[in-house]
Amino acid sequence: MTLDFLGNLQRTHMCGELRSSDAGTTVTLMGWVNRRRDHGNLIFLDVRDRTGITQIVLDKEASPEAHAKAEAARSEYVVAVTGKVRVRGQGLANPNMVTGDIEVVGSELLLLNEAKTPPFSPAEDAIANEEVRLKYRYLDLRRVEMQKNFAVRSRVAMAIRNFLVEQGFLEIETPFMTRSTPEGARDYLVPSRVHPGHFYALPQSPQIFKQILMISGFDKYFQIARCFRDEDLRADRQPEFTQIDLEMTFPRQETIFRVVEGFLQTAFKAAGVELGNQQFVQMTYDQAIARYGIDKPDMRLPAMVDLSTELTAELRETLKVDPALPVLGFTIPRVGELSGTARKALVNEIRGSFGDCGLDFLDVSRLRTNEAFVPLAEAIAAKLTAEQIVFNGENFTTEDLAVVITPKPGTPAKWNHDPQWIWKRVGALRLELAKKYADKHGLFTQTGTAADFKFLWVTDFPMYEWNEEAKTWDAAHHPFTSPHEDDITSGRLVNDKGAVRALAYDIVLNGTELGSGSIRIHRQDVQAEIFRSLGMTDEEARARFGFFLDALEYGTPPHGGIALGLDRIVMILAGASSLREVIAFPKTAKAIDLMVDAPTPVSEQQMRELSLRTVTRS
Repeated sequence: MTLDFLGNLQRTHMCGELRSSDAGTTVTLMGWVNRRRDHGNLIFLDVRDRTGITQIVLDKEASPEAHAKAEAARSEYVVAVTGKVRVRGQGLANPNMVTGDIEVVGSELLLLNEAKTPPFSPAEDAIANEEVRLKYRYLDLRRVEMQKNFAVRSRVAMAIRNFLVEQGFLEIETPFMTRSTPEGARDYLVPSRVHPGHFYALPQSPQIFKQILMISGFDKYFQIARCFRDEDLRADRQPEFTQIDLEMTFPRQETIFRVVEGFLQTAFKAAGVELGNQQFVQMTYDQAIARYGIDKPDMRLPAMVDLSTELTAELRETLKVDPALPVLGFTIPRVGELSGTARKALVNEIRGSFGDCGLDFLDVSRLRTNEAFVPLAEAIAAKLTAEQIVFNGENFTTEDLAVVITPKPGTPAKWNHDPQWIWKRVGALRLELAKKYADKHGLFTQTGTAADFKFLWVTDFPMYEWNEEAKTWDAAHHPFTSPHEDDITSGRLVNDKGAVRALAYDIVLNGTELGSGSIRIHRQDVQAEIFRSLGMTDEEARARFGFFLDALEYGTPPHGGIALGLDRIVMILAGASSLREVIAFPKTAKAIDLMVDAPTPVSEQQMRELSLRTVTRS
């Protein structure tokens, strides 16, 4: 087979553009052969580019040369075809294709390149083996679904950029090669050839640089920034990722909230979802834990209900419930009636998940079988009904699964110094059961409307978290986060670290943290006090952050900002289950790029130039 040259031929249309209104038009399309069907004198080629697919008809009698070339064509061959658009005959339209009403009768066909038989066809809707997909990523990215994901990503990124520019933000790039500073994860290090034994670090975020830009007087900065973190991976985490990073001078928290809400509304509109202009729900960290048991609540589900007051001291003694600790309940809507066997299995599953921590399942349906406990069962149902009405305007019914968790006598009030551990364990169970019965309640089903997306701001996070191994209080955020002013003036910063609140906030969507931010420390004396409160001497602080501490001494304005994960936003908009579906060339869970086979060893010569050698750990 002799391949053709493109010559001076030019494409007139993309494959997904043609409609019945184009009938009679002579067009030239270029792309890949998605499928080939040979009917003897008629050969049908489905030609695909990133916009879609058009059916091409090659008639042996009308165009014998083009038909002969079509006989040689196979899947993923690169072709160019010229022909006339016609409306398909009655009953022959394909409703599953946007171009299904028409076809192109080919008069000329060029075979521009051949293709080996691929390990999978880009025409497939789903490919089970993800490792094969990642190894042959260039084929995977040809799939219509993947092309749509990256079209969404491009539109979203552009919409955000345009919005921020219109709001007076300047886009400024910060370095990829900087110094290693502690930010919560391991750094990726880059050895210096010029300075043997010294290393640059790839940025976990542009944190210090964007604060220095505020000191420099730029007032409003943003960047769609690449960031790098050497940490264990999961479905929504990659070693290199993209965040929408911004910083402002003289802001209140609400100032930043309105900017973020604005660009998210603009971004979602670019993806075809109208959120409107409403302000997002806002709650404190403590409120989130009390109602949802987690600091990134999924508000597509009913909240937890505190049932502590429904269990009197006498009832607690009879039911063997701790006299002081909370009793919590929640519902999973529309689960339906469970058989006795299914309910018993569920109870055993719940109890097994709690282990020996002291929490137990209280079966409300069994309470109703004992006359003495019927009032308690009705009081619990009333509380659950009240929450259901707040959630979706419906009463609690027997179709809804009621889960009530009680602490056994002697259950510890704190676990690893955490007084909120019971709320968190019950909150985790709430999410597990919501996933288990997702097909029944349907609350995670995408409808393509604003109702699919439940945003909220979580504020007033704890400033410190207890490190059980080291027996110390560690910063819960980066050490440039400002505490509440009254926590500084009251002395809690020194005397009661567990009670100190940070001026930190998260933006959460459907149980996924989209981004985190804070009002920063702008005074050198406060920054020094925070370092000391973390057990860092003045000398250690200066060794790590001397350049930044110096900058704080030259008139630093109050400032604050936030960073949102672009990958996570697009993942949710695309309805994808993993970031790998919206990152062009991602890594596996073991941080391997299967397509280019990275990481790999390097030559001895390269190692010598960098004054490095590898050693085997004992």
